[in-house]
Amino acid sequence: MADEWQYQVRFTASDALASALRESDVHVAYAALDAVLRAHRASIRCQYDAFADYVDEAERLGTDRYPLYAWTRATIDNPEKKRKYLAAFTVYVDGDEVYDAPVAQSLHAALRALSDEARIANVVLLDTNPANNPQPPARAA
Repeated sequence: MADEWQYQVRFTASDALASALRESDVHVAYAALDAVLRAHRASIRCQYDAFADYVDEAERLGTDRYPLYAWTRATIDNPEKKRKYLAAFTVYVDGDEVYDAPVAQSLHAALRALSDEARIANVVLLDTNPANNPQPPARAA
């Protein structure tokens, strides 16, 4: 059963690194991180930016087509949550948000090797098994 799950790696960056990663190319912001990402054909995306893009698209195309619009809008409008998500990054491999276990485990290990309180903390490996993850509301009110 575990073979059916895919995986995702996320990490939390320091405020300074998060800002640098959002404002410039990763190779400029942190060369060691860039090397890990290149070795795994990976890229990163700030979770706040992903949420903001979802909200912008929903507002442009009609919020009724976006079941998580209200929840996402409330999340990015909350200053405490905004700060949290500005420092949170999702790792994509070959453009995919989730990927097979061997790739995810290798990437997770490489990022954990970079982990320190000054730049990168809280590197996590998540799976797609709903039992292991809190689920967003089906439709936020």
